[in-house]
Amino acid sequence: MRSLGKKSMGARLERMKASSRWAGEGFRNLHPIRPGLRDPNVPMPTIKEFICGGDRRVPRGPLPSVNPLETWARVSSSGLRATWLGHSTVLLEFGKLRVLTDPVWGKRASPSSIVGPKRFQPVPVTLKQMPEVDLVVISHDHYDHLDYPTIRELARLKVPFVTSLGVGAHLELWGVQPERITELDWWETYRLPNTDLTVTAAPSQHFSGRGLRDRNATLWSSMIMRSPRHVVFFSGDTGLTSEYQSIRERLGPFDLVMLEVGAFHPAWGDIHLGPANALEALSLLGGGPFLPVHWGTFSLAMHDWDQPAEALLELGPKTGAQLLMPRLGEPIEPSHGERVQPWWRAVDLGVGTPEPTTPAENPLPEAMPWPID
Repeated sequence: MRSLGKKSMGARLERMKASSRWAGEGFRNLHPIRPGLRDPNVPMPTIKEFICGGDRRVPRGPLPSVNPLETWARVSSSGLRATWLGHSTVLLEFGKLRVLTDPVWGKRASPSSIVGPKRFQPVPVTLKQMPEVDLVVISHDHYDHLDYPTIRELARLKVPFVTSLGVGAHLELWGVQPERITELDWWETYRLPNTDLTVTAAPSQHFSGRGLRDRNATLWSSMIMRSPRHVVFFSGDTGLTSEYQSIRERLGPFDLVMLEVGAFHPAWGDIHLGPANALEALSLLGGGPFLPVHWGTFSLAMHDWDQPAEALLELGPKTGAQLLMPRLGEPIEPSHGERVQPWWRAVDLGVGTPEPTTPAENPLPEAMPWPID
């Protein structure tokens, strides 16, 4: 199955093994897990619990969204604009340059088009409607971040890709030309040709893999995009780690911080942030306008679909966080942040909404024959 990807070989594998993060047969997290992140008294949910547990794992209907095409036709007044398109997919505009993070237009976070976590919220625009993108940045190889059908479409374009060590093998298999792929180890930097835009890979605390036998065979990273005027931090997937302080010292401060807040659970609290730990991570990074990602698209955990948003709305003001929570497809300029409006609550009205995806269509990642997140 081509969607599973391809193992690294030859010179690519040798470069991976030369990384200080490589140990034995794969990559590893270097820093010890902070105490309390994973609750040893909370077991992993069973398949039955995951299928039958919870009645608000998906919304009653589509979430409010905005068509951004008209706004995208104009250059932002501040020089930095972000459009959240769902989950961890964000179009970043640095002046006239466009960077797309973890693009996922596929219907399922899965190697299969038939089974696996199903998207409950469509992308506000189709991939064909997207304006020309100058760079695609991919944090790691999990299905909800590296999407086979999306990459197949992007491979037809001339856009370059920047990603973590080893992920390029998947991209090549799916049609991306090798010369368009740059793979980074942590603290390495790529410069987009003929521009002043750079991307630096930095630490995160997570794991990787797309099948049963390739766990940690590729690296996972946070990514920092820098133009002469602005710096943006993108977490990819991560648990809370003190390495964020090093990132701030070496690469901060940040004009926009994008942190994952969804798909969390006490049993895997070391590899995902959740809202409370995201706010602590924001503090370690030195603050800055905070755009939450990794929610509102797939049901990948036991919590209510809107729990991340509601928790941030409650906790954010207590920490002084500058929350940016736009509707899907709504372009925002971090320097022009406005008071957060809980737009997601409108879906509970349930007026004229189609039947939602059921939790049974979103089986537990650890119970599936492939890793999701």
